[in-house]
Amino acid sequence: MITVTDLALNFGGQDLFKEVDLKFTPGNCYGIIGANGAGKSTFLKILSGEISPTRGDVSITPGERLAVLKQDHFEYDEFQVVETVIMGHKRLYQVMKEKEAIYMKEEFTDEDGIKAAELEGEFAELNGWEAETEAEKILMGLGVDKSYFDKKMANIPAADKVKVLIAQSLFGNPDLLLMDEPTNHLDFRAINWLENFLMDYEKTVIVVSHDRHFLNKICTHMVDIDFKRAKMFVGNYDFWYESSQLMARLMKEQNKKKEDKIKELQSFIARFSSNASKAKQATSRKKLLDKINIEDIMPSTRRYPFVGFFPEREAGKDILTVEGLSKTIEGVKVLDQISFTVNKGDKIVVLSRDEQARTALYEILAGEMEPDEGLCKWGVTTKVGYLPKDNSEFFDGVKMNLIDWLRQFSIEKSEAFIRGFLGKMLFSEQEPLKDASVLSGGEKVRCMFSKLMVSGANVLLLDEPTNHLDLESIQAVNDGLIAFKGTMLFTSHDHKFINTIANRIIEITPSGIYDTMSDFDDYLDNEELQKKIDEMYASK
Repeated sequence: MITVTDLALNFGGQDLFKEVDLKFTPGNCYGIIGANGAGKSTFLKILSGEISPTRGDVSITPGERLAVLKQDHFEYDEFQVVETVIMGHKRLYQVMKEKEAIYMKEEFTDEDGIKAAELEGEFAELNGWEAETEAEKILMGLGVDKSYFDKKMANIPAADKVKVLIAQSLFGNPDLLLMDEPTNHLDFRAINWLENFLMDYEKTVIVVSHDRHFLNKICTHMVDIDFKRAKMFVGNYDFWYESSQLMARLMKEQNKKKEDKIKELQSFIARFSSNASKAKQATSRKKLLDKINIEDIMPSTRRYPFVGFFPEREAGKDILTVEGLSKTIEGVKVLDQISFTVNKGDKIVVLSRDEQARTALYEILAGEMEPDEGLCKWGVTTKVGYLPKDNSEFFDGVKMNLIDWLRQFSIEKSEAFIRGFLGKMLFSEQEPLKDASVLSGGEKVRCMFSKLMVSGANVLLLDEPTNHLDLESIQAVNDGLIAFKGTMLFTSHDHKFINTIANRIIEITPSGIYDTMSDFDDYLDNEELQKKIDEMYASK
């Protein structure tokens, strides 16, 4: 158990947060949420002891072991993969190395024998004889190929390094587990395995994530860092979001009787409780929701952008035809004879285990890259809006404020019109006068969405549109794209984003594409289909 008492952190005379009093108990998973810059990752570092608070205390139950997901992907480059995982249990690894050092001695003394016996006893108590098997089991669950187990970390792909570090944090059944953005760079199958692992986990888990589906699956509580405070709420992310929105609406309805408001809130709680699945974590959450008090529900003070697309004209039936598209980049063929047709109203998620393949396709479709072979033909009534994954060319070295920056992409040039679109993306008052070159990653993406909204496009190409965005902005983009009446191709690592928007799935593999009209959950859960796709990846 972790107990936080009167915690405060001050940077440069300003409080990041203060008066934080929380208790994290076994059997629960806590999601830490808050706007970008609110201090989520910093809060985890205080809990782990990496950063000292300005005031207050963090106490951990004596004897409990804390594990933290490491973020430095190069820290263990000189160690083998399985060894790196076992290093997650520091004492066990220390005992292993001390044993090895004794047995490597040329002259073995009586004292060495006594020490070795003590170490062997502790090694057994720490389940050391099963350590390698446990490490390999976790690695396989996360999808790390067995051929990498004996290799050094420096010699495996970056995506697998991420998985090894996650395995390291999970190894040895720690009492307290702290994870900062654990789903970043993971494929959907690895995320699904991690979700199931954590849902069955009986210890204390505290996680920061921008993945709403992940938070919904695993969390029993949300800790919202807002206005320099941290408050804990029962339920997963969706419960926190919808209950806070409902409470905000009810508070605005001044004429509604208090009894009616209470009845509506009670009905809301009951609906969420009854919808809990049979998974252990969800069942635990249901029991907590059944006991919640109306007073525990509070409106969110956070602001949400508005994302809405209004095409200049409706597109005709002919949208896009792609025939025999091929592209080789730096000697690697990332697209090989790709062909498909996009129909009016399609909202296509483009998947691929090769990130370069997805981005190359979008750049070709947007006219920013020429294919080696093949063609893509847009319908004459289409107007395409493109959001690239790398938007640096739109901002680097640009010496103009946000009003002038957005004005260059708009037919309507008036300042009031431009400020209106910037305001929808939360650039208000003096913020539109900021220099475009000094924006944060999230601010740049919000500007790019303003650019898309003024374009009047009826077809959207979106390459990782939620990158760098906070949960509030992701929710707004998600809602805006659900409501969009046009046609869209997009790429995302956000499960909920895909599941609520896509009506068609195209997966690019080295031996062609798999194209289906399918629900995303059904697509991932179809083991026979996934086996077929695995074979398509392995065939070349």
